[in-house]
Amino acid sequence: MSKKLDYDKTLTRLLVIISRLNDGESLSVKELADEFAVSTRTVQRDFNERLVSLFPIYQDRKVWRMMDGHKIEKITDQEDTIVLQILEKITGSIGGRFALRSKAMLDKLKNDDNPPIYTKLNIEDIGDHIDDIALLSKAIKYRQSIVCAYGDKDDRYDSTIDPLKIVNYEGFWYLVAKKERKIHKYYLKDISNIRPTKHSFEVAKSIDQLLENSISIWFNQDKTPYKVSLKAHKYIAKYFYRRPLPTQQITKTNEDGSLEFEVSITSDMEISPIVKYWIPYLKVVRPKSIADSIAQDIQEYLKDSIGQEVEVV
Repeated sequence: MSKKLDYDKTLTRLLVIISRLNDGESLSVKELADEFAVSTRTVQRDFNERLVSLFPIYQDRKVWRMMDGHKIEKITDQEDTIVLQILEKITGSIGGRFALRSKAMLDKLKNDDNPPIYTKLNIEDIGDHIDDIALLSKAIKYRQSIVCAYGDKDDRYDSTIDPLKIVNYEGFWYLVAKKERKIHKYYLKDISNIRPTKHSFEVAKSIDQLLENSISIWFNQDKTPYKVSLKAHKYIAKYFYRRPLPTQQITKTNEDGSLEFEVSITSDMEISPIVKYWIPYLKVVRPKSIADSIAQDIQEYLKDSIGQEVEVV
């Protein structure tokens, strides 16, 4: 009996399978199941649910093959090479086995062994949630309701939801879903035991626009967007030119180099953390309620830090 390879992780298994198909091999489901020490049902699901929609492969009798004339070739176009380098840096920031395996796959496509691009992105590792992401992605694609467990180990409950999008805000992964006609956000790593149902749902066209215009995960679908006016000191104005906030509209550029602009938000928490990050060089001009709330938070912080109240003006 041939030695079974220790390929127990889904992503590893998929990458090995597609690599061997790309090399011209014909692969038997039963032989792959023996090699990876998994069931034939698991391997068949790899092909039917994960690979066949992404690659030009087909099943002929009892083996899987890559279609004639198709091959995952090396990229030589300069623009495509740069895109691949950026993708590699982004996926590398996710960390864990996900980063290792994505790098292995991208290495098959690119030729540059000394890429000129380096990025430092603080994105949490979701490499051990690949199976859950695959289930969620399929449910989102086919608009299929799911039942899942949600919460930490001390407070976990089952919930029936309609998954809409897997999103990343500020390095953290979330599932945006609909429950009882309202939009909810679920921390991805707290989702487990995902079970697809036979129920389908409709997706409102506004969800994409809602996500596009949101600044952070704090967006609120139930609130009408409202404007916030801000003023950036000359020291930081350039950063809001370089990477504008969603819905940002410049209202005035001042002779001293400062910048005034507006953004539309659906929750105060979309903008408050950003203002606090740039203190003292970014301030809220209107509405006063947000400016007062931030000032109160600063006052509480200073009181806890130095032991006495400080007036914030």
